Amino acid sequence: MNFNHSAKALDYMQRVQRFMDEHIFPLESEMMQTYDHGNADWTTWKQDERIEALKAKAKAEGLWNLFLPDVGGLSNTEYAAVAEITGHSLLAPEIFNCNAPDTGNMEVLWKYGSEAQKEQWLKPLLDGTIRSAFCMTEPDVASSDATNMQATITQDGNDVILNGRKWWSTGIGHPHCRVLIFMGLSDPTAHKYQQHSMVLVPIDAAGVKIERMLPVFGGYEPPFGHGEVSFKNVRLPKENVIAGLGRGFEIAQGRLGPGRIHHCMRLIGAAERALKLMIERSMSRVAFGKPLVNLGGNRDIIANARIDINMARLLVLQTAFKLDTEGVMSAISEVSQIKVVVPNVAARVIDQAMQIHGGQGMSNDTPLAALYAYARILRLADGPDEVHRGLVAKWEVAKYGK
Repeated sequence: MNFNHSAKALDYMQRVQRFMDEHIFPLESEMMQTYDHGNADWTTWKQDERIEALKAKAKAEGLWNLFLPDVGGLSNTEYAAVAEITGHSLLAPEIFNCNAPDTGNMEVLWKYGSEAQKEQWLKPLLDGTIRSAFCMTEPDVASSDATNMQATITQDGNDVILNGRKWWSTGIGHPHCRVLIFMGLSDPTAHKYQQHSMVLVPIDAAGVKIERMLPVFGGYEPPFGHGEVSFKNVRLPKENVIAGLGRGFEIAQGRLGPGRIHHCMRLIGAAERALKLMIERSMSRVAFGKPLVNLGGNRDIIANARIDINMARLLVLQTAFKLDTEGVMSAISEVSQIKVVVPNVAARVIDQAMQIHGGQGMSNDTPLAALYAYARILRLADGPDEVHRGLVAKWEVAKYGK
């Protein structure tokens, strides 16, 4: 692969960096001092108008939907460099309309949705006028094994009926959330990879109930949040099924591959910002008569952080390149590799930066605590480390005919 960025990528990198410096970092600094971790009553959550103003500005400048090549965005390899820049701030992905779970849901609709589904749901998602959620994980089974899924999709004439309970449905608390993608068991007698389907569910459909919001490290992360949702006899027309019954696993593979790499791209940026803050702190802070950079093993920590970030970035770029040139199915092992490596590297580097900062590192005076929570969450979200290691091992063993 060519390690030089394309002219298009360089242009977007410069424009995104300038937007971050001029608008997003100042707003982040302002918001961190007044950040509200929210409460359990998501009905009181509001979207910050300052975020909406920056979204309109980013859209006007053409910094919008950068993740989706088919609608004028960047290739995976090009987007990797841009997403790394946006990963320096947790505010940035939404402002550029590149935030999860909307990106994955938009890709599902773009690749698998009918023209009617695209018109009703994809278009407003691309415009940024609505938000969405993805309902797959369940509270009563180990959802790392999707074949455990208990939620059901039952055919009834020209309708389907949904029943089940989902949780960790990110984004469902947002006041602009309008549509959910529900994955459930539609034919238990079929081949195990053809038993499931995905259905588009309006959030106000009869039988859909947000039971509660789930706090993460003590915070509810408004206005998006992570909800537990029940579906009781939710009746919808079969036209709401995405791509047809039995294609849920196929769609999930197409959705989760790019979604996972997007998280990893951004986490490289989060680790880079942590390393920068670590070095600045260690050079300016003095203890026992020396700058922290010259105490203990701090230089080794800095050096290892640089080495780890560079290795992780190269693996992400290789994966992005393979997705661009060979497709999702050929990059299954690589996607799992980065899903293990990058959150662990980022969490380690951010944790070390927090340690260098002392008590300040755990406060809202720096973005480190929030970045650490993001990195730690991603060791579970979109599949735990153990599952991805198992998949990598499976592909390696298969090379030897086993």
